[in-house]
Amino acid sequence: MNTKSVFNAAVCLIGFLILFIHALNIILKKDRRKDEKSLLAFIVFTAIHFLTYYIFTVIKERYTSDAFIMSFYTVFYIMNNIELLLFYLYLTSYSNVESKTKKITDIINYSLFAVFVISDIVNIFTRMYFTSIGGVYFRQDLMIVSQGYQFVMLAVCFILTVINKSLNFREKLAFYIYCVLPVASIIIQNNLPGYAIAYMVLLFAIEILFLFINVEKNIKLREDEKQLKEADMKIMVSQIQPHFVYNTLSSISTLIPLDPDKAQKALDDFSDYLRMNFSTLTSTKLVSFEDELKHIQTYVSLEKLRFNNRLNFIYEIETTNFYLPPLSIQPLVENAIKHGILKKVEGGTVTLKTREDDSSYIVEIIDDGVGFDMNNVDFKSNKHIGLNNVRHRITSMTKGEISFNSKVGEGTHVIVKFYK
Repeated sequence: MNTKSVFNAAVCLIGFLILFIHALNIILKKDRRKDEKSLLAFIVFTAIHFLTYYIFTVIKERYTSDAFIMSFYTVFYIMNNIELLLFYLYLTSYSNVESKTKKITDIINYSLFAVFVISDIVNIFTRMYFTSIGGVYFRQDLMIVSQGYQFVMLAVCFILTVINKSLNFREKLAFYIYCVLPVASIIIQNNLPGYAIAYMVLLFAIEILFLFINVEKNIKLREDEKQLKEADMKIMVSQIQPHFVYNTLSSISTLIPLDPDKAQKALDDFSDYLRMNFSTLTSTKLVSFEDELKHIQTYVSLEKLRFNNRLNFIYEIETTNFYLPPLSIQPLVENAIKHGILKKVEGGTVTLKTREDDSSYIVEIIDDGVGFDMNNVDFKSNKHIGLNNVRHRITSMTKGEISFNSKVGEGTHVIVKFYK
């Protein structure tokens, strides 16, 4: 092999081995993130791409027919486009691109992909991009046009990165590098034929992508898991407060001689309530809303045992077919009862609603209690550690949202959204 072939073979073989290790690392993970599945597809295909070019570099001196050269380079250019398609899917999966924007970019992406793949196949007959004469590959004047899909989609990916507010500086920098360097390498490659410059630059861009984004993301997730466990402990402590335990047991004790069956039911409810709270200490998995609803019903029945007609609770449940962090709605119900309804002498009503729209499942907790002045409440203060823990669980485990609206003397309306 000549110097160019040795250089190209070395770049492709090293690239394949590095990408193979990255793919193996993702495959062996117990719990893969959603974006890591698309990252795995991108890395595996890129590794195959590197291996394909390595094999071609090794055997091309033996197979020099025009048909072989034309066939290989057609497959090669189509693989370039597939690789960029997989990168686009990874970018949109990782950065949670807004649905309307994604619909537009999807149309651009798949339309251009189809057009340029077809044009690569048509080139076999027209030779408008490249040709082979006597087993030697020659670029034609329109060669740069064949890479139009890559230029356009890398520009689209660059713009998506710029407008995305959820990405931090390191994440944006990694995506910028991947979008810019391949374009530069394509231009250099067209002026420096024979050397696999594009492969070398592509490998560098992928390494930056992997180190800046995937490794960084895994470290951040471990930190989030640690914070989540601490939040679980704080929630458990805040939910099982001594006065609640004493008051409930006192109510059950008073009820035993008067109505043993009702006392037994209350004791069973209290046991279920404690079991659910303690189970959140060892679980970071989502639970069905049906399970959360049972826990809410258990808690409400215990409070009604103590406060009788002062507490009226209404369920307007339209949907239960979704999942959420454990103990993410029950504390909000408890807050509405304790700090809204029971601060009124006559008591009041709490309504729990669920519904869904095209993009989310919505849970509402509405009370007609004392309410509060939104301008005078700092939800980030230690006084609201329970609400902060609930917010943390909802946002970190489901990327959901929680909002409050309250007026003094009229009550409070809490809306929680869990996106589909």
